[in-house]
Amino acid sequence: MSTPQSPAAPAGGPDPRRFPARALVDLAAIRDNVRALAGHAPTAEVMAVVKADAYGHGLLPSALAALAGGATWLGVAQPSEALALRAAGVGPDRARLLTWLYAPGAPLRELVEADVDVSVAAPWALDEVVAGARAAGRTARVHVKVDTGLGRNGIMPGELPGVLDAAARAAAEGLVRVVGIWSHLACADEPGHASVAAQADVLDDAVRAAEASGAALEVRHLANSAATLTAPRTHYDLVRPGLAVYGMSPVPQVAPPQDYGLRPAMTVEARLVTVKGVAAGQGVSYGHAYTTDRETTLGVVPLGYADGIPRHASGGVHGPGGPVLVGGSPDGSSGGRVLRVAGRVCMDQVVLDLGPGARERAGDVVTLFGAGAGLERGGAPTAEDWAQAAGTISYEITTRLGARVPREHVRFDVLDDDARALVEPTGVQHTTQHERTTAP
Repeated sequence: MSTPQSPAAPAGGPDPRRFPARALVDLAAIRDNVRALAGHAPTAEVMAVVKADAYGHGLLPSALAALAGGATWLGVAQPSEALALRAAGVGPDRARLLTWLYAPGAPLRELVEADVDVSVAAPWALDEVVAGARAAGRTARVHVKVDTGLGRNGIMPGELPGVLDAAARAAAEGLVRVVGIWSHLACADEPGHASVAAQADVLDDAVRAAEASGAALEVRHLANSAATLTAPRTHYDLVRPGLAVYGMSPVPQVAPPQDYGLRPAMTVEARLVTVKGVAAGQGVSYGHAYTTDRETTLGVVPLGYADGIPRHASGGVHGPGGPVLVGGSPDGSSGGRVLRVAGRVCMDQVVLDLGPGARERAGDVVTLFGAGAGLERGGAPTAEDWAQAAGTISYEITTRLGARVPREHVRFDVLDDDARALVEPTGVQHTTQHERTTAP
């Protein structure tokens, strides 16, 4: 039976005093991705979508990095996200903000007071925005969202004239200014799908109706990440990339992120907590869905479904298992070998079959996914590879990463002095690309 090595010194990886895993977020990658996206849509401004804690990457640092890359707008789903950005110091002089998903009773007055643009996706929403503006004593900036075919949130075209008429009456009182008309695409991740052009046609009709009602539109916007990269017709005045800001391809069946000038910003790594030899025929993890076929060495990684590691990426009889890079550099540029999760993903841990005579030790660092080229290109695992193993999409892999996994941001030097002052821990300097610091 193989003999496990002595524990490794905890250097160059997650701080075991906090949690033996971490998500490193490269702010330079986010900045550069936004620059690349702007190059794909040269006629439009860029709204970097930073909802859901910036797709799991950390709201404030990611937003500031996107602005450093040339984004002039930030988009969030929920009002609390917009108010958090304003409270953190991202003022209207630094970026316009748009929020679009709320229920009756939302803090519309606070949004208007904070100079946050608000989407109106139903007649009741306009009524509440008007009430919020009246209470705030200032004009609300409104983007009217039209359901052009997605069949989700938005005003149906037949209801639009009534909403625009009501908005015009509110505008005459100085309570509302309709500054945008927008919608969201249903099938942009299928480039060339007929619905993309059809939805753009409906949006064009909505723009004409808004302008006829007296609205002085500043922006018309439709394109998400996929359309930003593949559908120039949809770029209008503003594009709204989300996933691509963080370096993942929204159309992985067409091309990997590198082909679009993008690179993943997040690397998830952990320390092995147990390395031990076992005999052939040893069942591994719950239900023994994986059984060793020879004398081998098992390694335990302290991340599980409570941390957002998808249980559907279990290995053995369940499927191939999520991929993990053992050894080498996190991007796969030097050394290392790719192994798969052995057996079921548990709440707090997964198991790897390290193989006979494995030299790994407790404390060694393994990488679940990062900025590698991906398995199809012979590189290190990516979030897309985990998505394939779990039968989902890369969006879900990063956004579901649990709160107890520390986000550690690197490359604060890409931010200007004022931006760094908003996020840097007191007294910490950031001057090189190798520095790793935990954002507050």
